[in-house]
Amino acid sequence: MKKLIFLILFIFTFSNVYSNGVGVVNASLGTYLKLTSSNINVSVELQVSITKTTQVFLNNLGTPKLVSFAFPLPQGASATELRWKINGEWYTAPISPSPQDTTLPGGTMNQALRNYLGATPLFFPITDTVRTDSILTVELTYVQLLKYDFGNVYFDYPNDYRLIQNLAIESQELTFNLSSPRTIDSIRLVSSNPLTQLTNNGNTATVISNQYSAIPSVNYRIKYSLNLNQLGLYSYSTRIPDPQLPDSLGGFFMFIAEPNPGSTAEVIKKVFTLILDKSGSMSGTKIIQARNAASFIVNNLNPGDKFNIVDFETNVYNFRSGHVLYTAQSRDSALTYINNIVTGNLTNISGAFSTAVPQFNIANDSTANIIIFLTDGLPTVGITNTQQLLGHVSSLIQSTETQIYLYSFGIGTDVDQQLLTLMSSQNNGYAEFLLNDELESRITNFYLRIKNPVLLSPSITFSSPFINNVYPDPLQNLYIGQQMFVSGRYTESGPMNITLSGRAFNHPVSYQYIIDRIDSPDVRYQFLTKIWAKQKIENLLVLYYSLNPISPEAIALKQQIIGLSIAYGVISPFTSFGNPTSIQGNEENVNNSENTIAENYKLLGNYPNPFNPVTTIKFIVNKNFTGNAFIRIYNSAGVLVDVLKLSVNGRGSYEINWNADKYASGIYFYTLEIGTEILSSKMMLIK
Repeated sequence: MKKLIFLILFIFTFSNVYSNGVGVVNASLGTYLKLTSSNINVSVELQVSITKTTQVFLNNLGTPKLVSFAFPLPQGASATELRWKINGEWYTAPISPSPQDTTLPGGTMNQALRNYLGATPLFFPITDTVRTDSILTVELTYVQLLKYDFGNVYFDYPNDYRLIQNLAIESQELTFNLSSPRTIDSIRLVSSNPLTQLTNNGNTATVISNQYSAIPSVNYRIKYSLNLNQLGLYSYSTRIPDPQLPDSLGGFFMFIAEPNPGSTAEVIKKVFTLILDKSGSMSGTKIIQARNAASFIVNNLNPGDKFNIVDFETNVYNFRSGHVLYTAQSRDSALTYINNIVTGNLTNISGAFSTAVPQFNIANDSTANIIIFLTDGLPTVGITNTQQLLGHVSSLIQSTETQIYLYSFGIGTDVDQQLLTLMSSQNNGYAEFLLNDELESRITNFYLRIKNPVLLSPSITFSSPFINNVYPDPLQNLYIGQQMFVSGRYTESGPMNITLSGRAFNHPVSYQYIIDRIDSPDVRYQFLTKIWAKQKIENLLVLYYSLNPISPEAIALKQQIIGLSIAYGVISPFTSFGNPTSIQGNEENVNNSENTIAENYKLLGNYPNPFNPVTTIKFIVNKNFTGNAFIRIYNSAGVLVDVLKLSVNGRGSYEINWNADKYASGIYFYTLEIGTEILSSKMMLIK
């Protein structure tokens, strides 16, 4: 294996495409409930954002309607709570151990709705009929990490609703509250929405924008700047009482690191290839932006770099037959080549990599070897099977005996996200997914970052042995103007030394910090439980997608992800918001019930709860079903520990005992699988 400098970029996948939800009545015809008001309440700690967005809809369509709520959830965000009010009653949705149902009333989405919802929409069917001239209120909460660049942080909420409804609504209200231990130099409402209030006290800030009786046509955009002289590490911790946790891993901590890079004139030399999809679907705006992005990269290469361009459709083409040294002459020739790229026929991904990867066989030992891959579609010629294509790319890269860093950018909503994610994660990179009009800005920003590393191949050590479950694993590299987010658990409180080590400009570097682990709950930092669970789930997903989904290892990982998702209230690809729990009268108690109610079946929970060591699980069957019901029981880590089987013969009440004598104290989760339904709840064993 050749020696080289490791170059990899750590970026959470951000997208600016999230907005008001839609009450879908007929997806193909574009029939929706009327949006009458929208309220967005945002709470931010440094750059961790918790958004609670509430929409009020009116059924003005003349007859009662069944509705599905659809929301353009931002990429990288995790939904944590969904509730709604209909016919005067509040409901909340528990997390169910099954993927979300993506079907909508009326069938296939029309193009306007598809464009509006973006790449990662959230769907949820409202179980009750919305009466004529009545109100439906939907409230969704999600957590995310805001985009950060060189001290500037951005919050975007595209409030432009005209693809769905071009009518005035009663109110548009945004409240944005920011708290930061790092000084807030400035904050402003960049967009043209009315500014109602703006305050900045240095460590706290508020932006309020209210508008009434107007068409929602202007996107919200808030920008705040953190002091660039206060680089370093900022940490948070909270210790929740063990009985309130679904595991025994201890307290939660998170730190955000941005070491001071110092001053240096050194630049890492690169061997760089841009693989550009120019199939027919890339025509129009996409190919124009792709050419602009490619031209920007070529104009910003460094002396000593080597580069090439591979463009493909059914056939595969080269700027040169191999990497060429970056000079004024090669730059100008490449720019001419890029300007002449036009779209063609099908999508030959395997052929493109067969051409591009072998060119790295003669890469210099001291260079960073990078591929940026741009595509907007599925492979339609050459190797089209996902697993075979992954194997083909992996074999090509291994044969070079060179470490190659592969970064994939999927454009639009028709890309194979699993293929790009696996292709990149298996080859030291990552995948991002963006809309058609984001290509140029996202690629150019990405390239600017990889020119200036602060910490490559980083590792972390703790002075305390009482640290566990630290994510991401492995740590991702750190670049000037960017940050590293790390979360983990601890069983002992007190101050602790952290050392970040790695290489920069081919020299060893390290940074040392001190953080505190508190021994009591801090209500300000309850979001740490969500951030940690989100990062652990993402780590497990990379492992899961690298396996055969029917292998025992993949099945065990899937169950672990499901258990974590349910335990910590963070939606995953294998879970969704399930059948609702009705909460009568008192809105403040909306989260207290754990029972799950379906139309045909009702899970009554278990009694006693807490229990030791036997409890009885009860459920009701409201239809003429004959067959077996299965109770699957998971521990707090999501591992399946027991399966109970019960024969069902028609309507009635059923119960089954579970003896947990051989299991340890803690939180357990269980699912009832009966007919086509999967219901879930949790219980506590105390010995």
